Amino acid sequence: MSMSATSALLRLFIAITLPEAIHAAIVPIQQRLERLDTSHAIRWASDDSLHLTLKFLGETPADRVEAISAAMQAACKQAPFRLNIEGLGWFPTLRSPRVIWLGVTGDVPALHHLRDAVERTVAPLGFPTEARPFSPHLTLGRTRQQASKAALASFAEEAGQLPVAQLGSWQVPELVLMRSDLRPSGAVYTVLARTALS
Repeated sequence: MSMSATSALLRLFIAITLPEAIHAAIVPIQQRLERLDTSHAIRWASDDSLHLTLKFLGETPADRVEAISAAMQAACKQAPFRLNIEGLGWFPTLRSPRVIWLGVTGDVPALHHLRDAVERTVAPLGFPTEARPFSPHLTLGRTRQQASKAALASFAEEAGQLPVAQLGSWQVPELVLMRSDLRPSGAVYTVLARTALS
């Protein structure tokens, strides 16, 4: 039996998007890092994919979008707040990086409050609450499975000396519900709903 359009599965997440000025400030940093990655040990995120994910929902029936949007409205009962992008980091460690990221600073308590509100409002819709601590960051790249330890060590040694000062500050005005379509060329993102903080 073919799946109807209303029950088609969409890969969804709730996020904060970045203004153009922040994107423009990140591009030179990422380009410098890519030049250091001479062995192509890292799969770099495209500029238009950079966002701050608050809740990954995963494969979700399309007919749940309206309910998720309503849950987001219930979560957004707080004033807009300011965030900054600064500092370069690694998960789990610099010596053995798996994820390369930029740090998020500023009104982090307000960000945590918003993330907790999102978790609380979408949980009744069947999305389990995330057990791991929330560590806000922007993922710049992920190491490839076939990357050698020597290549990663060489990259990390040079990248660890790269200072990354504050790249910009902005006021977060809204949450967005994003759809992610995975394609051979990379993920393509579409905004399905926007909810203003108030």
